[in-house]
Amino acid sequence: AMKCAVNYAFVNRAVMTKWIRDSFEQVFKKDWESMDMKTVYGIAHNIVKLEEHKIGGKGRKVYVHRKGATRSFPETPVLIAGSMGTASYLLKGTETAMEKTFGSSAHGAGRVMSRATAIKKFWGETVREDLEKQGIIAKSTHPKVLSEEAPQAYKDVEAVVETVHQTGISLKVARMKPMGVVKG
Repeated sequence: AMKCAVNYAFVNRAVMTKWIRDSFEQVFKKDWESMDMKTVYGIAHNIVKLEEHKIGGKGRKVYVHRKGATRSFPETPVLIAGSMGTASYLLKGTETAMEKTFGSSAHGAGRVMSRATAIKKFWGETVREDLEKQGIIAKSTHPKVLSEEAPQAYKDVEAVVETVHQTGISLKVARMKPMGVVKG
């Protein structure tokens, strides 16, 4: 079942990438290759992977289940998402992560409330207006999907990133602020 879910997610990302490239080609009247629209990095989170790690000084093959986490292998990109209204971060993985966390890091700020609670607490149009006041354009199929992802439903991404940086699990490279949000 896990492999099916991973395959589905991979195909989903490939289809979205194609649609984005097609849209750019239509708007800019150039092919995507000439615009250098390559996938820079693709990785799954919330997955089980068979990996080799040192345990008790010996290399062993083990299944690593990353739930709410992503890989943080040395010198590889690590992405930690904030919310629709906060920054997200690009970090790099470290040897420390390999030693302490089976090469894992947080993959996002994490929720402070469930989607169901957020839907009851926040009104989608108000969320959209609040984002627009910050200069963030929000498009959605229905206001409800903005409610469940309201920025207030998430932990402080700055604290999460500072924690993984200070512990040496992942090191900060760049802070990215949202300009637009698309929710289906």
